[in-house]
Amino acid sequence: AGRFIFAPLPFFKPVSAIIIIAGRHFGPQAGFMTGALSAVISNIWFGQGPWTPFQMLCWGLIGASAGLLGDRLSRPVPLCIAGIAAGIGYSMLMDVWTVLSMNGSFTGSLWIAAIISALPVTGIYCVSNVVFLLVLNKPLGRRLERIRTKYGVFVRESTGKEPQ
Repeated sequence: AGRFIFAPLPFFKPVSAIIIIAGRHFGPQAGFMTGALSAVISNIWFGQGPWTPFQMLCWGLIGASAGLLGDRLSRPVPLCIAGIAAGIGYSMLMDVWTVLSMNGSFTGSLWIAAIISALPVTGIYCVSNVVFLLVLNKPLGRRLERIRTKYGVFVRESTGKEPQ
């Protein structure tokens, strides 16, 4: 829903922040699924295309990484660093798609050129991740923890413990 609400603001979206928070609270598998499905579901409105699998992979990896880091992202500074890393990582991986769509094949020099030309967009994206993480982490995190506790979902089967 956040991607729709902020559609008029280019590149300033809460999607990665929500995915990071979900991954942190629900674990890497649920984080990956949250990210991958966010791309598919929101692209029903924004348009599916050959870039969608790249978005699914990028946001899925962001969610899985947050799930693996778990409680290490409980404080604001590590959380903001994760948001910045997510913005940079997302941009770099999506620029692989950019090069493939422009050239039909991948070359490192075109990829570097795409990364450099995307720096302003990546900067805005990183700032939006930090802003949304700082604003949404506590309220959304409490709701996700409530869901996990109330319904007993996202418990690790191998240990019987909840993901950290």
